[in-house]
Amino acid sequence: MAKPKILLVDDVNLMIELQKSFLRFSPVRVFTAHNGVEALQVARQERPDVIFMDINMPVMDGVTCCSAIKSDPELRDIPVVMVTTMGKPEDEVRCREAGCDAFITKPVDRITFLNKGRQFIPDIDRRDPRVACKAGVELRSNSTTETATSQDISEGGIYVSGPVDVVPESYITLSLVLPGTDAEPVRARGRIAWINTDNDRKKPQLPIGFGVEFLDIDEKALEAIRQYVEKTKKRP
Repeated sequence: MAKPKILLVDDVNLMIELQKSFLRFSPVRVFTAHNGVEALQVARQERPDVIFMDINMPVMDGVTCCSAIKSDPELRDIPVVMVTTMGKPEDEVRCREAGCDAFITKPVDRITFLNKGRQFIPDIDRRDPRVACKAGVELRSNSTTETATSQDISEGGIYVSGPVDVVPESYITLSLVLPGTDAEPVRARGRIAWINTDNDRKKPQLPIGFGVEFLDIDEKALEAIRQYVEKTKKRP
């Protein structure tokens, strides 16, 4: 059976690489384009099963490209997910008028991205390998800085143990040095996805703490985590 096709459209390579990393463990074929003109060419040639497209691009922007896709009888059934700028409700209006099927906002949230993709392609996998990672973590929230200890890590997030006062769905910035590596500290901005407390032990096998989903992490740090996960998985 042929693998589903996904087209990622953005003029910023970092954004394309980030979205490709989200799909790394999904059985799909990924195609890329850097503007609306290229996207139309790839769409006509490959007939992707879903398109994720940035709204602001040179040559041809995402709204114009989406409108062209939805006006083409041979392409209009392809789902188009527009990537808009957070805090600009007018972008959503423009995307809806162009006929898009859904939209997400920047900074692109891994879980939101994969969940949105699963609406159109059930093969998309939201899981990623998680390995043990015990290291000191510096946590910053607003003007407060605290320290804690990580327990495990994946490309999508980290579990941190310690009596740190956090609130679900709040945002936090963290920094840690991956154990046994010479890499620079990994720095990321994330969302408190869930909390493990004495009164609510969602995962009894883990100490009291909380899970952080990475929202904003540069490609160099992501690659360092990737290598650490692969190396740790191979250990006996």
